[in-house]
Amino acid sequence: MVAILTSAGCRKLTVDSYGVKSYFRQRQAIRDNLTEQFMDIAEIYNTMNYGPAPEASDSIQTWLEQHQEGFKLFINGEWHTPDSGKYFDSNNPATGKLLGKVAHASALQVDLAVSAARKAQPAWNELGGKGRAKYLYAIARLLQKRSRQFAVLETMDNGKAIRESRDIDIPLAIRHFYHHAGWAQLMGSEYEKFEPLGVVGQIIPWNFPLLMMAWKIAPAIAAGNCVVIKPAEYTSLTALMFAEVLQEANLPKGVVNIITGDGSVGEKIVEHPDVDKIAFTGSTNVGKLIRRKTAGTGKKLTLELGGKSPFIVFDDADLDSAVEGLVDAIWFNQGQVCCAGSRLLVQESIAESFIEKIKLRMQKLSIGDPLDKCTDIGAIVDHSQRARIDSLVQQSVKEGASLWQPTTNMPAQGCFYPATLLCDVEATNIAASVEIFGPVLSVLTFRHQPEAIQLANNTKYGLAASVWSENINRALDVAPQIKAGVIWINTTNQFDAACGFGGYRESGMGREGGAEGMHEYLKLIVNEKSTKTNTTTKSKKAPSDKIETSNPLAFAGIDQTAKLYINGKQARPDNGNTLQVTSATGTSCGRVADGSRKDIRNAVEAAHKTCSWSKSSGHLRAQILYYLAENLSYRRTEFCNRLISLTSATQTQAELEFDTSIERLFTYAAWADKYDGSVHQPPIQGVTLAMNEPVGVMGICCPDDSPLLAFVSLLAPAIAMGNRVVIIPSQKFPLIATDFYQVLETSDMPAGVVNIVTGTRDTLAKVLAEHDQVESIWYQGSDEGCKMVEFASADNLKRTWVNDGKQTDWIENGEGKQFLRAACQVKNIWIPYGD
Repeated sequence: MVAILTSAGCRKLTVDSYGVKSYFRQRQAIRDNLTEQFMDIAEIYNTMNYGPAPEASDSIQTWLEQHQEGFKLFINGEWHTPDSGKYFDSNNPATGKLLGKVAHASALQVDLAVSAARKAQPAWNELGGKGRAKYLYAIARLLQKRSRQFAVLETMDNGKAIRESRDIDIPLAIRHFYHHAGWAQLMGSEYEKFEPLGVVGQIIPWNFPLLMMAWKIAPAIAAGNCVVIKPAEYTSLTALMFAEVLQEANLPKGVVNIITGDGSVGEKIVEHPDVDKIAFTGSTNVGKLIRRKTAGTGKKLTLELGGKSPFIVFDDADLDSAVEGLVDAIWFNQGQVCCAGSRLLVQESIAESFIEKIKLRMQKLSIGDPLDKCTDIGAIVDHSQRARIDSLVQQSVKEGASLWQPTTNMPAQGCFYPATLLCDVEATNIAASVEIFGPVLSVLTFRHQPEAIQLANNTKYGLAASVWSENINRALDVAPQIKAGVIWINTTNQFDAACGFGGYRESGMGREGGAEGMHEYLKLIVNEKSTKTNTTTKSKKAPSDKIETSNPLAFAGIDQTAKLYINGKQARPDNGNTLQVTSATGTSCGRVADGSRKDIRNAVEAAHKTCSWSKSSGHLRAQILYYLAENLSYRRTEFCNRLISLTSATQTQAELEFDTSIERLFTYAAWADKYDGSVHQPPIQGVTLAMNEPVGVMGICCPDDSPLLAFVSLLAPAIAMGNRVVIIPSQKFPLIATDFYQVLETSDMPAGVVNIVTGTRDTLAKVLAEHDQVESIWYQGSDEGCKMVEFASADNLKRTWVNDGKQTDWIENGEGKQFLRAACQVKNIWIPYGD
């Protein structure tokens, strides 16, 4: 017997005197095995393919089995079975297998949840910010301790790759609770003049279920509100696991209520009379429906809707980095992202080479099991969504686009769609205008920077954009010109709780995250009075100087017909009609133009063309506001007499209203170059610039009370922030405003910045609300008028700010940062730095 040790892993071979041939056969087999192993290694190096790396799901399977009889509703801190006994299936889109049955809430259970929130809210508010901060911190810590469970469940329920759930969604959700624990702690010092809204109804989408829940719940409860939230029908499971976290944190009963169901449950929340605010993330069409349903109800509204975000690549960009950015922009979460960079705008000179780089990178994208850590593209959430994606792609091809998809081995089962490239896309192609909400990239080219900006803004949306250029001057020149709420420079899809997120135009209204997001869940503490109450403004103190006039009604009998003021000129009404103006005693004071739809159109056109005002410096705007104050002050006697003759104000009241109007002009002249944005420092190597930008063209409808002061108080902050205005003065006392345009003419105000149209307030307000080039409307008037304005503005989702039928005390409450916030949109520009 001979023992031989080989070099191959010291394997021991046994050879007897008659087994020499057997020994050499074994040795040859070892050599062949080693050769095969080395060939495998060489192939791996050549192909760079990853082996499977599945994430364990055992604990989630156990959790699901514990709820195999059906998940319940979380109301008032307790679990409730559905009254109707109705459940719906929640399936894994990657496998089609049933995960669990989810309860469908009844109308009575929606009422029960809202009642629980209403009952809990006073005590939750009285707990104070510091008390609430401890609960938010506890929630953040418990989420951390169960983060892997949440990541796996999110992937199984939604279909997104585990790397995204694990590394993006769950950490960001935790970050929001930590961040807003801080805001709760600072409520007493930073928001001492504000109070919570009350009960907040929240409806979240299926693409980021847990993250959207954190975005909504954290600021709401930090501010002292209580919540009724409905997760998406497709993806309710992480919300229900989150309810267990709330129980473990001992959150007081009723502060957060989680009810599941289809769209009808969300509709009941929206329509519930005891809900004070609706926060919705979802499609633009549903957002418009919610705007109409909440019109005139006094509910505050935040809408985060669709997008068709441009991804702009200039010829001086780092193309390899831009390709990687593009992967994150459009194939992240299978393109099921509202701010996905779905429109690639690439400069013509580099288009061909850049597209080749994209195709090469697309070939390397791994599509398959979302629980595999090597997967890049997971499953589409539902077969109906996949069918919609494919239908839009085929329609785009019919309209002239060329389709390219990588040679990818698609999974045999489940709901998957390959990464898709559409080239030769014209601006009129459906793929350039409609939100596909899938892993589909549309390519358009541009020749120079102005064309890139024009193409970027050629959309009804305005949520986000990415700008790629190694020239920082170019990037920072382009970013402010793009009409979107978030701009990423040489990066994409960056989010943080400290930085506001939200869009312009049909991408919604309001912001989520940061200080801007906190304001969405608070209201200013004011003493409100009903418009039905006949009140007069009372003087706090009489001014020292008196007006000397022999006849307070000296203006009452003058025969005059005041014209409209459009584009810096007095203009006759298009219809030729006029309206009589009478004094408080019924004496005729003259006539004013009866403005019509055509006059509003002319005024809006003039305002739209005066875009240079929005680009002008705050210093210039401040100077002109100071000039307005100076020139108005010269006419003190005239305006006070006009107030006395028209409104029956006493001399003291008229003097106070006039002097306060001068102060208002000075205040907003002071703010014009001081209401700056801020610099956020999110946890990345870079900064985020939160820039206050003018809304654009605004419509303003003034009340009848305090006709001069209300007019100035609404006009001044709007133009101080760089907006151009079409303003409808007091319907009852319009001569105050027509006297004012003489002040405008002598104060260097550029033509078209301020346009004054007199007439019937609600008739003209409806025209403004329906006009697509008016981007915001402020309305002070009746309950019916408020409802009409909010309803009519839903078609293009313009921002509205109405008085909900309440009268404003213009002396006490007619000034403040709330006017400046309403006159601005916050654009967050992300700027990374370093290597």
